[in-house]
Amino acid sequence: MKITLRGEDAITLEPTPGSLTIEASSADEVYSPFHMVASGLASCTMSVLQTWASHASLSTDDLSLEVQWRFAEDPHRVSDYDVIVTWPSLPQNRRSAVTRVAELCTVHATLTHAPRIAVKQASP
Repeated sequence: MKITLRGEDAITLEPTPGSLTIEASSADEVYSPFHMVASGLASCTMSVLQTWASHASLSTDDLSLEVQWRFAEDPHRVSDYDVIVTWPSLPQNRRSAVTRVAELCTVHATLTHAPRIAVKQASP
Protein backbone atom coordinates (compact mmCIF):
# COMPACT_ATOMS: atom_id res chain seq x y z
CA MET A 1 0.00 0.00 0.00
CA LYS A 2 1.07 3.55 -0.64
CA ILE A 3 -0.14 6.52 1.41
CA THR A 4 0.35 9.90 -0.22
CA LEU A 5 0.00 13.03 1.89
CA ARG A 6 -2.22 15.58 0.13
CA GLY A 7 -1.57 18.47 2.47
CA GLU A 8 -2.55 18.95 6.10
CA ASP A 9 -6.08 17.65 5.62
CA ALA A 10 -6.04 14.78 3.13
CA ILE A 11 -4.34 11.52 2.17
CA THR A 12 -4.66 9.07 -0.70
CA LEU A 13 -4.27 5.30 -0.29
CA GLU A 14 -3.47 3.07 -3.26
CA PRO A 15 -2.82 -0.67 -3.31
CA THR A 16 0.75 -1.41 -4.37
CA PRO A 17 2.86 -4.53 -4.12
CA GLY A 18 5.32 -4.76 -1.27
CA SER A 19 5.57 -2.80 1.96
CA LEU A 20 3.56 0.16 3.11
CA THR A 21 5.11 3.43 1.97
CA ILE A 22 4.29 6.99 2.92
CA GLU A 23 5.06 9.73 0.43
CA ALA A 24 4.81 13.51 0.54
CA SER A 25 5.27 16.22 -2.07
CA SER A 26 8.12 17.76 -0.08
CA ALA A 27 10.52 16.79 2.70
CA ASP A 28 8.95 19.53 4.87
CA GLU A 29 5.57 17.79 4.97
CA VAL A 30 5.09 15.89 8.25
CA TYR A 31 3.06 12.70 8.75
CA SER A 32 0.89 14.02 11.57
CA PRO A 33 -1.39 12.21 14.03
CA PHE A 34 -4.30 13.42 11.85
CA HIS A 35 -2.74 11.67 8.84
CA MET A 36 -2.33 8.55 10.98
CA VAL A 37 -6.02 8.41 11.95
CA ALA A 38 -7.05 8.99 8.34
CA SER A 39 -4.59 6.29 7.22
CA GLY A 40 -6.19 3.84 9.65
CA LEU A 41 -9.64 4.66 8.29
CA ALA A 42 -8.41 4.33 4.69
CA SER A 43 -6.52 1.06 5.34
CA CYS A 44 -9.50 -0.53 7.06
CA THR A 45 -11.88 0.61 4.32
CA MET A 46 -9.50 -0.65 1.62
CA SER A 47 -9.25 -4.04 3.33
CA VAL A 48 -13.03 -4.42 3.55
CA LEU A 49 -13.47 -3.39 -0.09
CA GLN A 50 -10.72 -5.72 -1.29
CA THR A 51 -12.23 -8.66 0.60
CA TRP A 52 -15.69 -7.93 -0.84
CA ALA A 53 -14.20 -7.54 -4.33
CA SER A 54 -12.36 -10.84 -4.04
CA HIS A 55 -15.60 -12.66 -3.17
CA ALA A 56 -17.36 -10.90 -6.06
CA SER A 57 -14.48 -11.68 -8.51
CA LEU A 58 -13.81 -7.97 -9.08
CA SER A 59 -10.40 -6.45 -9.73
CA THR A 60 -9.12 -3.82 -7.31
CA ASP A 61 -6.08 -2.88 -9.39
CA ASP A 62 -7.44 0.62 -10.00
CA LEU A 63 -9.08 1.13 -6.59
CA SER A 64 -7.86 4.10 -4.56
CA LEU A 65 -9.22 5.98 -1.57
CA GLU A 66 -8.84 9.57 -0.55
CA VAL A 67 -9.64 10.65 2.99
CA GLN A 68 -10.23 14.34 3.64
CA TRP A 69 -11.03 15.94 6.97
CA ARG A 70 -12.14 19.24 8.43
CA PHE A 71 -11.51 20.74 11.83
CA ALA A 72 -13.86 22.23 14.44
CA GLU A 73 -13.16 24.23 17.58
CA ASP A 74 -14.22 24.13 21.24
CA PRO A 75 -12.44 21.76 21.54
CA HIS A 76 -10.08 21.69 18.55
CA ARG A 77 -10.73 18.37 16.82
CA VAL A 78 -11.55 16.73 13.50
CA SER A 79 -15.25 17.31 12.86
CA ASP A 80 -15.75 15.47 9.56
CA TYR A 81 -14.13 12.81 7.40
CA ASP A 82 -14.92 12.22 3.75
CA VAL A 83 -13.83 8.88 2.26
CA ILE A 84 -13.78 9.21 -1.52
CA VAL A 85 -13.68 5.91 -3.42
CA THR A 86 -12.17 5.98 -6.91
CA TRP A 87 -12.67 2.71 -8.74
CA PRO A 88 -12.98 3.23 -12.52
CA SER A 89 -13.33 -0.47 -13.41
CA LEU A 90 -16.14 -1.12 -10.92
CA PRO A 91 -19.26 -2.16 -12.85
CA GLN A 92 -22.14 0.30 -12.63
CA ASN A 93 -24.45 -2.31 -11.08
CA ARG A 94 -22.02 -2.71 -8.12
CA ARG A 95 -21.57 0.99 -7.30
CA SER A 96 -24.40 1.31 -4.77
CA ALA A 97 -22.99 -1.61 -2.75
CA VAL A 98 -19.59 0.07 -2.30
CA THR A 99 -20.91 2.60 0.21
CA ARG A 100 -22.58 -0.09 2.30
CA VAL A 101 -19.47 -2.28 2.19
CA ALA A 102 -17.12 0.59 3.07
CA GLU A 103 -19.22 1.38 6.14
CA LEU A 104 -18.51 -2.14 7.46
CA CYS A 105 -14.96 -1.04 8.31
CA THR A 106 -14.40 -1.34 12.07
CA VAL A 107 -12.45 1.94 12.21
CA HIS A 108 -15.41 3.65 10.52
CA ALA A 109 -17.73 2.19 13.17
CA THR A 110 -15.35 3.26 15.95
CA LEU A 111 -15.24 6.85 14.70
CA THR A 112 -19.00 6.90 14.16
CA HIS A 113 -19.69 5.56 17.68
CA ALA A 114 -16.97 7.22 19.73
CA PRO A 115 -15.34 5.01 22.33
CA ARG A 116 -14.76 6.06 25.90
CA ILE A 117 -11.14 7.13 26.35
CA ALA A 118 -9.58 7.10 29.81
CA VAL A 119 -6.21 8.73 30.43
CA LYS A 120 -4.50 7.00 33.34
CA GLN A 121 -1.16 7.30 35.03
CA ALA A 122 0.94 4.25 35.78
CA SER A 123 1.57 3.58 39.43
CA PRO A 124 5.13 4.48 40.57
